[in-house]
Amino acid sequence: MNCDELDLDPPVRAALRRAGLKGVRDVLGVPAVDLQRQTGLFPQDVQRLLSTAAAAWRTRAPVPALQLGPGCGLESGLRLSVGCPLLDELLRGGLPAGGVTELCGQSGAGKTQLALQLCLTVQYPETHGGLQSGVLYVCTEDRFPIRRLQQLISEQSRLRPDVPPEVLSCLRFSDHVYIEHTADLDSLQLCLSRRARVLLARGLVRLLVLDSVAAPLRCEFQADDWLTRNKQLLSVSCSLQALSREFRVPVVCINQVTDVFSQSDETLGPSPSSLSPALGLAWANQVTVRLMMRRLSGTVSAGGQSSAPRRLEVLFAPHLARGGRGCAVWREGVRGVAEEE
Repeated sequence: MNCDELDLDPPVRAALRRAGLKGVRDVLGVPAVDLQRQTGLFPQDVQRLLSTAAAAWRTRAPVPALQLGPGCGLESGLRLSVGCPLLDELLRGGLPAGGVTELCGQSGAGKTQLALQLCLTVQYPETHGGLQSGVLYVCTEDRFPIRRLQQLISEQSRLRPDVPPEVLSCLRFSDHVYIEHTADLDSLQLCLSRRARVLLARGLVRLLVLDSVAAPLRCEFQADDWLTRNKQLLSVSCSLQALSREFRVPVVCINQVTDVFSQSDETLGPSPSSLSPALGLAWANQVTVRLMMRRLSGTVSAGGQSSAPRRLEVLFAPHLARGGRGCAVWREGVRGVAEEE
């Protein structure tokens, strides 16, 4: 869809032409801060522009087949448990066995902790919420936290008291976690097209974790390279979706967040801000489920342990209502906490 078809004020149309933004997809693929810088528009004009473009895109664009068609994992009812009944209740059984699930949040919110937990729950039989296979964990910025994984393995009997000891004794968790480190986009694409495909085709893994999706894009591109960045982003997204659709496996992408500051005319002090997942609407349109982990103030205690409280929230999903559940990171893993705690 062309921007000329949108109901915009003439100065906004002229600013878009000067910036070389002709299509609605081009507008939605640029973060609000960069869009304001490129067009010279006021913040309120940028927000109205994005709202108008998003509404037009939803009206014209059909629902992606990945989300509602065969292969997305929603129609089959097969789920990957996160290893906690309270969190599984929020997610109606866990992550769908198909499609791209984004897990975003600030540093220290518990995103990697939950991803490591999924690396173990995927190895359980389906009767205990797993997929009875391994995981490919792709690291793009930090080293894989092997010590934390080993601690989680040693504490599985505490996290999963519902699993019989004879089942736990048969699982060799560390033998089925495949780790790849990719420093740039080229090595990431090579990993997805070769390493991941071979492991999936052989049935050695049924879960793919990318930690994180934003890191290689932020390292390789400057703010002015947004068009090239978006093309690379869509290329990575297509590879992830193709693997998920072909092998019917869940793909979990950890994403960073940015602060979005609101405009206030009543005060000259600091403007309030809210967290928004990185990579903008270009990436948001590629994911099936978007979850956010938030770290809250205070302390919760249980079983002689204390932890900072967290909250796992559903931002959007085709099969879930928006909502959240309190949780915390314990020695044995991420567990939900009752509201009174």
